[in-house]
Amino acid sequence: MPLPSDQQIVKTSQELVETLQGAFGKHAGMRPAHAKGLLFTGTFTPTETASALSIAPHFTSPNTPLLVRFSNSTGIPQIPDNDPNADPRGIAIRFDLGSRKHTDIIAHSTPFFPTRTGTEFLEFFRAIGASGPDVPSPKPVEVFLGSHPKALAFVQAPKPAPSSFARQEYFSVSAFKLIDAKGNTTFVRYRVVPKLGVETLSAEVLKEKSQIFLLDEIVERVKKGPVLFSLQAQVAAEGDITDDATEHWPEERQVVVLGEVKVEGTIEAEENAKMQKQVIFDPIPRVQGVEPSDDPLLEVRAAVYLISGKERRAA
Repeated sequence: MPLPSDQQIVKTSQELVETLQGAFGKHAGMRPAHAKGLLFTGTFTPTETASALSIAPHFTSPNTPLLVRFSNSTGIPQIPDNDPNADPRGIAIRFDLGSRKHTDIIAHSTPFFPTRTGTEFLEFFRAIGASGPDVPSPKPVEVFLGSHPKALAFVQAPKPAPSSFARQEYFSVSAFKLIDAKGNTTFVRYRVVPKLGVETLSAEVLKEKSQIFLLDEIVERVKKGPVLFSLQAQVAAEGDITDDATEHWPEERQVVVLGEVKVEGTIEAEENAKMQKQVIFDPIPRVQGVEPSDDPLLEVRAAVYLISGKERRAA
């Protein structure tokens, strides 16, 4: 997972890491975003549809071992699970392809993303940081949202807390290209859909929950039996925008099932913490049969993850 060669991408990504740490505090050995989370093991079983759309090994093998991380938003390691700021929740899925090779899918619990580029995302967080309670209106974040309607839509979109990480749907906001055996390309956006169905909590019910209710619940649930998700792909039609994470494709677009994600193993707490310090997820697939779109967020996100991951390992 190399850093991109573009110096501006690296500079923006480094500044994003520093800005996130400025907003949430710099916590040694922890992620600057989605700091609070847990790792689990699992298995992926693809469908025939997946192998028809892509020659990627995890879509053509009978099954593939998984490492799955559920997480809360923000870079605050101890953010309460019942804090509204902990949404959107996240999921990261690593497909272990053997011989020290892997590919990842990273998604969160809203199909929205506030900005098209990493530079705009940096501007957004700087505006938030400059908009303290004593700053007169219009605050910098108000000015930013007033001139960026897609960011305003992200802020205003409902983000209800789930009753369980197992009852939450997750979305990859960027598009990717699936490549089949003949070299044909299909643009998709991933969805990770719970087999148990989506279940959210009202604000009143959420307040009564414990500060670690989601983490406790998912550990106990997995110990009792596998937690199942359907890995799905919304397929772009001709003319759909594929290089802008703020642009939604119409809901009537075809959605296909790529396989089953089975979360079935817990990892002891001490080992979990050690692994989370070491594992660096990658938004760019870097595997034959799946390619990134031209979405400019992907290179910046990958660089942010790598820069912060190296800091985390060195802590």
